[in-house]
Amino acid sequence: MPKKISVLMLGASGAVGSEALKALLASPRIARVTSLGRRKIEAPPSAGAIFEQEIVDVFDPLSYGKFLPGHEAAICTLGMGQPSQGSREDYVRTDKDCVLAFAAACKSAGVRHFELLGAVGADPGSLSFYLKVKGELEEGLKVLDFSRLSLFRPSMILTPVNRYGLSQGVTLAAWPRLDWVLWGPLRKARGIRVEELGRAMALNLLREGKPGAEILHWDEFKKLNA
Repeated sequence: MPKKISVLMLGASGAVGSEALKALLASPRIARVTSLGRRKIEAPPSAGAIFEQEIVDVFDPLSYGKFLPGHEAAICTLGMGQPSQGSREDYVRTDKDCVLAFAAACKSAGVRHFELLGAVGADPGSLSFYLKVKGELEEGLKVLDFSRLSLFRPSMILTPVNRYGLSQGVTLAAWPRLDWVLWGPLRKARGIRVEELGRAMALNLLREGKPGAEILHWDEFKKLNA
């Protein structure tokens, strides 16, 4: 029988995080899921006794460090979603500094496998502020030298609800119609349904993977869901 694993989550209240949580709690391979957050979230019906929630200051590792030991893996889907929702300083603090602090604390607590929700095109040398910060975050995670590091890089995340106004509403409607022109290297830019992305992050924890860092795009998301 495969060993059951315990998983930490930061960002379980978000669109992708909530879907990853549902998939984890539905798996017989999961021994425990601990969600760290600033507020309680509504637990899925399948939660049962394996789901724990801790209210913490996500920006202060001292507030959550005691909850980390005993977990083999961690999923981080924390982020502002849209850089335009706040200042650049807030975006860096939330999407990079906070995540790196969480990852470093996880590493110190014995977490072996760390998963990040990033973005397609993440590159520390990018001219895009958004992609540059995402790339710097990934490089910082690599330095921590987890036994296994999974970097998920979706393009457009297709949600059933429009969260960011008219521009996202138009994009959500149009993006799926572009798949037929996105071939070859452009396949990674295809839109992915939020439930598929969350499920892929959960399922990836349960499969055997090579040590070191791996980058996952649209094709890998689909394979994990197959």
